[in-house]
Amino acid sequence: MKRVSHRRLTVSAAMTLFAAAFGLMSPANAQTFSSSYTSTAPKDCHTVGKPESDGSTTQVCPGKSGLVILISEADLRETVSVGRNREAAATEPAAEAWFGPFNSTGHTVEWRAVGGRPFAIIQRWLIADNNDLDKSGSPITKPMLAVTRLPPGPVCHVAYIDGQANRNANEFARQAADEFARDFKCGKDEVKVIGERGRAVELAKR
Repeated sequence: MKRVSHRRLTVSAAMTLFAAAFGLMSPANAQTFSSSYTSTAPKDCHTVGKPESDGSTTQVCPGKSGLVILISEADLRETVSVGRNREAAATEPAAEAWFGPFNSTGHTVEWRAVGGRPFAIIQRWLIADNNDLDKSGSPITKPMLAVTRLPPGPVCHVAYIDGQANRNANEFARQAADEFARDFKCGKDEVKVIGERGRAVELAKR
């Protein structure tokens, strides 16, 4: 039995070396990914102009590698986009990615990078559920993580991960960013739902 086990391990190791030598292993296995973080808290951002008569606001927040984050809020709904400057971010598909229910974003943005170059962000969203009210009658928000691809190429949502339905939502989000973001085709590929599909994702995908 020991000899058979040893032989299996040897064959397995040889196959692994063969795959690595001839590029048969997936790029995710051959690259080193990393995370860093920035803040979109109001104190860390710049408000563009004055609030509109309807209460809508626009904020620009510093990001990584010369990129900025553009957060637009109107009618209690937010959009988040990224670009080299405010004008560039405003023209990206992500700047038009609205959710139907009232929503807001968390103040921490995770930047996924390979070789020090960011290619995606992960951000927490809170989606209001009008069918689940608290004692005061206000909608209870449901957490969701959104993965957004970065330049070069368009900036758009790549994947959604339900924060309540998945205990390891953060890990799912990182895997989705690493595996799908760089090759994702905005406007052609459908936004992926990763892990268990919970209420937040259901609300976001309406």
